[in-house]
Formats: sequence, structure tokens, C-alpha cells
Amino acid sequence: MAHESAKLAQFAADFSLDHVPAHVIARARECLIDTFAIAVRGQKTTWGGLAVAQARQSQGNCRLIGIPDARLAAEQAAFANGLLAHALELDSLRKPGAGVHPGAIVVAAALAAAQERNASGRALLEAIIAGFEVMMRIGAATLHSAEPRGFHAPGLTGPFGAAVAAGKIYGLDASRMNSAFGIAVSLSAGVMQFAYEGQGAMVKRLHIGRAAQNGVFAAQMAERGYEGPHESLEGKRGFLATFCGKQDLAKLTGGLGEDFETLKICLKRYPCHITAHTAIYAAECWQREIGLKADQVASVIVHGTSRMAELNGNQAPSDPALANYSIPFSLACALTGNAADPASFDPSKLQDATVMTLAKNISVVSDGRESHSDWMTRSVLTLKDGRVFEQETAEFPGTPGMPLTPTQLRERFDIMTRDYAGDATGIFARLLKIEDERQIDWLC
Repeated sequence: MAHESAKLAQFAADFSLDHVPAHVIARARECLIDTFAIAVRGQKTTWGGLAVAQARQSQGNCRLIGIPDARLAAEQAAFANGLLAHALELDSLRKPGAGVHPGAIVVAAALAAAQERNASGRALLEAIIAGFEVMMRIGAATLHSAEPRGFHAPGLTGPFGAAVAAGKIYGLDASRMNSAFGIAVSLSAGVMQFAYEGQGAMVKRLHIGRAAQNGVFAAQMAERGYEGPHESLEGKRGFLATFCGKQDLAKLTGGLGEDFETLKICLKRYPCHITAHTAIYAAECWQREIGLKADQVASVIVHGTSRMAELNGNQAPSDPALANYSIPFSLACALTGNAADPASFDPSKLQDATVMTLAKNISVVSDGRESHSDWMTRSVLTLKDGRVFEQETAEFPGTPGMPLTPTQLRERFDIMTRDYAGDATGIFARLLKIEDERQIDWLC
């Protein structure tokens, strides 16, 4: 052991925007903008509404995204905003995958803590990037080996990133930041039974909200002097040894402060599980290149990882909260609507005969890859007239290798906030210069 927890805690406590390249700050700013917009739209979901109702039982200084009259305690604001940001399966990830949801978890925690303490926009952005850097390294160090054991990875890694973000706002020194890690590890939770059972998938959204909430709680307790173990990540019975089948300790601190994990953030393009994204982008390419229409499709075979075939291949999902976990359902929704609009993936589509019939003609098969981090697929499309098209896809708009243009980011923001009651244009403009804001009480 090389005291990795202590090194990460020291890094987080000392972290400053003064030493962060402009393009890293820009990527984090994009993630903040995207997270806000998605959370606004997430209120339309049943599970989002239930989370808001629960959170509104608290009182405090923190705002609820999209609901101007709500004033909540920091923990509950982090919970509700985190869940809303994940409500549509649209929130950001890391590429390659590492079991982390940086936007929904870290942004929600940082925003709650910043509004609780009346912090500046610069302090908010600083806390967000610090949280990204630590959480994404922890995710990478797991080698994405927690989920094959039955754990839902973001519920495990999330409290660490949220604790860093909140801890930065609270001004934790290195020792107390490390205690926050030690508290966070005892609050890590989430299991994958929802995916195997095919029902009860609202808990998947809960895992994200609770990760943000638990990180805020960990930082609050550490600020009060509550202590946790100081080798919570690398210890013999610490996070990696307990939750993960494999691990790589070197990824915790390798390139720390020089190689920015924030640049690996992937903004999801479609409101569905990440495993469907490359197949849907292949379909978008066919729509442009050959004028593909849904009623021309005889079948689609998506060749992907064993995980995709096992967990994401349901051709007839029934749980509304799990529908967009299905590649066949998600691809059918994309082929029959606007793939970039959450309305095309609404759970009501489970009652749409056209969508469900098409989904039954879409299958997912394993190509032998066992990776939980690789989203590449090879899609084979057969048309009713007998023509066959094949496309291997590894990128899509929003990945680090194919980042959104400023115009695409704004278009996405506008789609998500079109029913926003406030001044969406004004919010977007202020978020583009968030580090210049003296306080962020207006961000709701």
C-alpha cells in the first residue's frame, strides 16, 4: 500500500482552479450545463416526482432544480437533484466505462453544499472538478469489477466523489477529507437485482440520488470532527478489497493533477442505457445515409458484450423504470421517433404496438467480450426488401472522441428545458460563465 487514500485526500483539499487547464474547466462547465438541463426534464418522470415529494419534507437554504419555491436541507437537495439528473438515463459517464456518474452525483452534491454555504460559482466549479477527478480515479481502479459481483457501481463510487465536492465547499483539510472518505465507504450501497428481476427498477435511480446525499452527509460529519478509517480505499478490508473482484491501486493516483479524468467525461446523447448508444447511433447513420424508415426494418442484430446480451437484451420490458435499460426497446423508440428527445422514449411507448413489435425483431447477442467498460457494437440491419447493412460503432456525439459542438450542446439544453418555467436562455448564459458568479442562489 502507498497510502492512496491520504494522497487523494490531500489532492482534494489542496485542489485549485488556478492549476487547471482551460479545456478541462470547459469540459466540467459543459457537464454542469447538461446536468442542470436533464434534471429539469427529469421532473416529468414518476420516480422523479416521488423523490421531489420526499425531499420537500426538509427545510434549508438549497434549491431544487426546476422548482423555484423549494428550499431544502443540503442532503435532501443533493438526493433529489441527483435522482432527477439520472431519471431519464441521460446523465454523464466516463469513457471507458468505470461505474461512475459524474454529473448526476458530483454536480448535485456540489450544488447543494455551495447553496447551503452561499459559495461562489468559482468555488462550485472547483468542487465539481475535484469530485470528478477523485471519483473517476476510484471507478477506474475498480476495473469495473463490482457489478459482476452484484453491486451497482455508481452507488459504491458515488459517495466518494460527492464527499470531495461537498468537502471542498466546507473547507475540509486533508485529514478531515480522508475521514470523509472513511465515512463514505460505509455509506456505499446498491445491488443489481432490479436488472435480473425485471422489476423494481426505480431503485436504480435511487442509487444515484443516495450517492450524492451520502457524500454530502459524509463531508458534513467529517467537518464536525467525526472520524473514519484513513485507508478506506486501499486497506485490507477497504473499498477495493471488499467490493471488487479485481483492482488496480495505481489508477487511484497515477497522473494525479496532471492527467485530468474530467476530459474522459461522456455526455450521453440518448435517454437510455449507455449500452444502447452505439447501436442507436448506427441507426441514425443509416437514417441519414440510406433514408432508413422504421417500417422498412425486418430485423436488427446487435453484437455486443456478454453483459449487453445478459442484462440489456430484453425484447419486451414491462417495468417503466427499466424500459430504457433494454437495447431492443430503446432502439425501437429511436427508429420511430427523435432519438435525441426523451419524449420518444417515454414509458407510454410500452403500450405502443408499433414500437413493441419492432423491439421483438431486434436482438442482442454476445460476441464473446466480457468487458463492462466497452460500449462498441456491431449492428446488422436487414430490410424487408432483403438488403443487409452492417456497421461497427464505438463513438457517438458526446463522447470524448466526438464531443458535442457548442450548437449541439445548446440544442440539447433547449430540448430538455422547453417546459422550464424560468428564463432558460438566461440560465444557459450564466452557466457558460459560472466561475464569474458571486453566488449561485439563482440556480434552480
